[in-house]
Formats: sequence, C-alpha cells, structure tokens
Amino acid sequence: MSVDRERLVDLITDRVMEELRRGRSAAPAAPAPTTAAPPAPAPSAPPVDSDAETRERLRIFNVTGAKSPEETRTLHEAGAARVGATMGYCPASDGLASLIDHTMLKPDAAREDIEGLCREALQFCFASVCVNPNWVPLCASILRGSGVKVCTVIGFPFGAHLPDVKAYEARRAVEQGADEVDMVINIGAIKSKDYALVEQDIRGVVQAVGKETVVKVILETALLTRDEKIMGSSLSKAAGADFVKTSTGFAGGGATVEDIRLMRETVGPEIGVKASGGIRTTEDVKKMVEAGATRIGASASVKIVRGEAGPSKGY
Repeated sequence: MSVDRERLVDLITDRVMEELRRGRSAAPAAPAPTTAAPPAPAPSAPPVDSDAETRERLRIFNVTGAKSPEETRTLHEAGAARVGATMGYCPASDGLASLIDHTMLKPDAAREDIEGLCREALQFCFASVCVNPNWVPLCASILRGSGVKVCTVIGFPFGAHLPDVKAYEARRAVEQGADEVDMVINIGAIKSKDYALVEQDIRGVVQAVGKETVVKVILETALLTRDEKIMGSSLSKAAGADFVKTSTGFAGGGATVEDIRLMRETVGPEIGVKASGGIRTTEDVKKMVEAGATRIGASASVKIVRGEAGPSKGY
C-alpha cells in the first residue's frame, strides 16, 4: 500500500470513528435523495496520529490500527472481524507476553536481527526488548509510542566496571531512549563481603537514571552461594532497585525455581523478581511465576507464547 493511499485510508477511518462515536445512540438519519449534490468536502484535518515519522515507521514494520480499547470495541461493533492495535495499546498485554523481556544480547547480533526483535515485540506485545546499549537508539526509534519498553544492560556481563562508569553508562542509555536498565552486580565485591561497595554500585545507577526508569539488578546466581544470593537481594532492595534478577545467561547457569523462591522470600512483595537464563518453554515460565517471578527474560519468547518447545535464538 502506498503512503498516500494509507494516509487516505487512515483519514477515512478517523472520520468514520468520529461519526460512530457521535451517532451510536442516535436514530439513523433519513437517506439523502440520490439526486442530491454530494456534500462539500470537510476541511482537511490531520489524522489522529499526525506524526509523519511515526506513521512511516509503523508502515515499514507492518503495524497499523486501533490505538485504545475503546476504538477496538467501536470497530468491532461496527462490524470489524479483526483489528490491528498499536500506539501504546496491546490487546494481549494482560497475557503471558506482558511478563516477558524479549531479549537479544548475543555479541554478533546485527541490525536486521534487532529490527526483527522489535517487530516480534510489537506483534506479540512483549513487556520490552532487552538489547545491548549500542542498540538502544534504534529500538527507541522503532518502538516509540507502541507501549513496548526498551531495556538495556549495564556493566554487562561481568559486573566488574567501576561504579561511576556504570552510573554514566546507565544515564547515557536513558538519554538515548532506554526505559529500563538491567545492571550486573559487582560479583567480586559480594564474594569479598565488601557490601558497602555493592550497595554504592547499585545506588549509583538508581540515582543516575531517576525514579522514572526501572532498575533491575542481576545477581548472577550461578556464581553465588545461598547466603550471597540473600545478601545481594537485600542490598539491591536497600539501594532502591525495582527488581532483582537471576542471571546474565553468560555464566554457565540460569534461573531456577529454588533461586526465584529464595529471592522472593528475601525481598518480599515490595519489588519485582526477574527470572532469566535458560527459560525456553511456557511450562518454564509458569514454574517461575508460581515461585514468585514477576518478569521473565528470554530469547525464546515467541516460542514460549506460542506454546512451542525448542532452542532460543541466543540470549
């Protein structure tokens, strides 16, 4: 469909929607005589979405349609059998997909891989896409206005960056469009029982990004003892993080039900718990949620929401 034709269709749709809202409860008007002259065209008004850049971007990624539950219901009542939804409204947003950060952190991911990740996130209404920091501006451009968040990783994957470097990296990511940041805890510091440094490390990122940005702290549970997992979770909560998270996916281990249960017992109901690493099936997700997870990190997200089994495309 050409851009001009799409704009015409959108303009007609907007006017039909307006007429439906005005006349839904009114009696239908008598039909005009067939010989009557056609009415003068209404003054040209921009479509509801007048951002040409956004419209073109959504056209490229094959996403168009309703922008709210009310519009969806109105179109259905008018006879529509199927509605495509964008601009911040996901009809599936109350389902399994809304728990998942659709993830691609492999170092050899190319631009086309990241664009494909964003297309899938728009199609399935995932909570976010989680990508390396260099891809944040691209994802923010593609997903702007869609309701799908942009998540990135900080101090990834070893957590050994200096605290001020992590804070700077997090702040720059937010400036470039990140809504959420997943920072790796200072693993060496927690193994050394340098708890003041661990807390300082986390608090620095929390303060750098501000209250509007979600901060998740990756504990890398595969490398920690039970006591260290408890301490890492407690310090994350004390430093103001919004979530504790199990794994990067790069340390030879992933999320376990036992770890999720322990983390939830430690932080209580006040903050979130994210299970990530090795989650590949719907059953995996259900077990993690039952144990206390409120967010899932996965690269096999599409297979999960479709109920399929199989390897992921790479964490």
